[in-house]
Amino acid sequence: MTEDIKGLIEKIQEEGIQAAEDKAAQIEAGARRAAQEIIEKAESEAQAILARASAGAERAEEATKVLLKQAGRDLILSLKKEIEEMLNKIIVFEAQGALTPEEIIKIIAHLVRDCAKKDKEDIIISLKKADFEKLDKGFLTRLKDEVKRGIVLKPSEDISGGFIISFDAGKSHFDFTDKAMAEYISLYLKPQLRQILEG
Repeated sequence: MTEDIKGLIEKIQEEGIQAAEDKAAQIEAGARRAAQEIIEKAESEAQAILARASAGAERAEEATKVLLKQAGRDLILSLKKEIEEMLNKIIVFEAQGALTPEEIIKIIAHLVRDCAKKDKEDIIISLKKADFEKLDKGFLTRLKDEVKRGIVLKPSEDISGGFIISFDAGKSHFDFTDKAMAEYISLYLKPQLRQILEG
């Protein structure tokens, strides 16, 4: 009997150990499956994150390229504008320097002599105050006597250099001011400047 009990105990122990080992194997297999699923899910999520990050990086790179191109165009346009403004200032400065009172006297004398015979109305010449004072002394009287026609000099606050002349008492006029001359010269130079800047 003791042997039967002993055998029974051994059998129970063996079955218990076997059952525990089977249960442990099942738990281990389940854990392996769960771990494999977690790893696969993590890898899938990592790949999705990488794909999103890569797409985001590409979009950011494209946006940066577009912004850089726009900034480059804006900079070039701004530089062109500044260069044109600088050119205009240089032209006005040079025109003012060229239109000295002596040169103005020569130009006016030439214009008046050539056009005085055509009409009989007064010739009106507007110029800046400093030039008016220089021309008003002596030159005007000699010119009036020479062309036998009325010549009126008018000082103007709006004129910074050169003069405006009218042969029909102010109905129409010819603009020889520094600004008008600079505008005319700019019309000629700007296309050439654009060619240089775009070349």
